[in-house]
Amino acid sequence: MYTDIVEKIKEFNTIVIARHVGVDPDALCGQLALRDSIKLTFPDKKVLAIGSGSAKFGQIGKLDKTEVVENALLIVVDTPDVKRVDSVDFSQFAYKIKIDHHPFVEKYCDMELIEDEACSACEILMRLILNTDLKCNKEIAEKLYMGLVSDSNRFLFNSCTSETFALVSKFVGDYALDLGSMYQRLYLRPLSEVRLEGYISSNMVVTENGLAYIKITDQIINEYEVDSAAAGNMVNNYNYIKEVIVWATITEDVKNKQIRVSIRSRGPQINLLAEKYGGGGHKMASGAKLKTFDEAMKLMKELDLLVKEYKESCEAV
Repeated sequence: MYTDIVEKIKEFNTIVIARHVGVDPDALCGQLALRDSIKLTFPDKKVLAIGSGSAKFGQIGKLDKTEVVENALLIVVDTPDVKRVDSVDFSQFAYKIKIDHHPFVEKYCDMELIEDEACSACEILMRLILNTDLKCNKEIAEKLYMGLVSDSNRFLFNSCTSETFALVSKFVGDYALDLGSMYQRLYLRPLSEVRLEGYISSNMVVTENGLAYIKITDQIINEYEVDSAAAGNMVNNYNYIKEVIVWATITEDVKNKQIRVSIRSRGPQINLLAEKYGGGGHKMASGAKLKTFDEAMKLMKELDLLVKEYKESCEAV
């Protein structure tokens, strides 16, 4: 299917690359890297990477302004379902392609490349470039590396395979990537976020079954002078607490009138429960966007029961 995707790219003079709402480095790096690779390979094509930006990831690269287009190709990366696609009017496009590493949720594009065993969308894009005529340079390789590193939590997840490391080795070697510089661009953060992390560590609730969660209200966000996205992204900082099996951040997002729940697991499968609440994701990393804290607490109760059942099933073995 890699070749089929590039053949479709060749057919269109205008290409728009989109991704999910609530941007993360894998989605952003993926769409920017694919945009730049297509422009490098086909200089005469108009290629736009669109969506809402984030000041937190401003050092990664700049998005393009959304434009009205005609007879264009749409490529959506890192997004399993249509409701999560950011800033796209599907009626504008003559053909649509999805490139994703999440478990299948629904078909909404004409061509869909889904590799749900990949650790990131950027891993799939690395393979796409290596197996087709799409060109790459150091800047594109940097974006692909940063996206892969971020979504694999620096290679800590089981979704990283020997092929993942082989791909990374090739891109690092071929383009002489400066790893230290890239990690600074990804992980350098203000003191306010470090202090919020201390608040979370001191105030998280840990149940008897091994569920940990923290409610981060708009008042807390303002007190620590961070944004809601930064607060929610801290869920990855609590992977290795002995007493915790599943953990979640529950963050109030006043601007978008929602409660954002990010969930991680070191055992039980959580994506099906997230889907029940209108969210979804991976088996061990999922989330949902809810309307109230009460709804979020109902989700926590079900998560706690899920952890309890998981522990009992392990003890029975």
